[in-house]
Amino acid sequence: MKTMTMGQHFAELRRRILWTLAVFVVALIAGWYISPWLQEFLTMPLMQVWPDGALLYSGMADGLMIRFSLAVLFGLIIVLPFALWQLWAFVAPGLHAREQRIIWPILICSPLLFILGAAFAFYVLFPFVFQFFIELNTAAPVPAVVMPAARDYLSFSVDMLKVFGVAFQLPLVLVLLNRVGVLSRARAVKMRRYVIVLIVIIAAVLTPPDVVSQILLALPMWGLFEASLIFMRDDKLDNKA
Repeated sequence: MKTMTMGQHFAELRRRILWTLAVFVVALIAGWYISPWLQEFLTMPLMQVWPDGALLYSGMADGLMIRFSLAVLFGLIIVLPFALWQLWAFVAPGLHAREQRIIWPILICSPLLFILGAAFAFYVLFPFVFQFFIELNTAAPVPAVVMPAARDYLSFSVDMLKVFGVAFQLPLVLVLLNRVGVLSRARAVKMRRYVIVLIVIIAAVLTPPDVVSQILLALPMWGLFEASLIFMRDDKLDNKA
């Protein structure tokens, strides 16, 4: 293994950070031109359940801020895998083989699980939630014009995509704790009832105040917990429990 001085480590780190920033800037510029399509894509679940609907631009700068925020979002989506790769390339030479075998699958599975969670929210949760809100608002007992603010809608949609993406990291966290010897499979099975209660509480806090969206987050998390038990190992912790 080639040894490096502290100065060489800092120089390599600086080079990798600059490359990451450069990729982000390029992705940000590309995102500026892609943002109209991205906005149309994110608005699609609402328009499918509300064909005659419209979003409200309440300020002169709304169009600018929406386009810029979507460009930043696109830039972060593009740069994150590159940044994770740069981080891995920087720390991997100093890791033992066992540590590399643990971290490498995480770098692959974490983005995939995040995409899976976001896709579940987009294609399964959004139609139910938006249908519920539209029907509730249009059934108001007083004359009302339903026209959600475009910035509020996009902020809500992006936040929910992030919530589901993070929530779908649960099996990865459990398997990681199991591989490093912190949590055995037998102990996780014993904790099942408490985990289910915790999942229900998390779903109630993170989702809109309606039962459908809470169930649609709680059930996949429960399923992911059960699936993670398949990949967990029984070890010496079982004998100590």
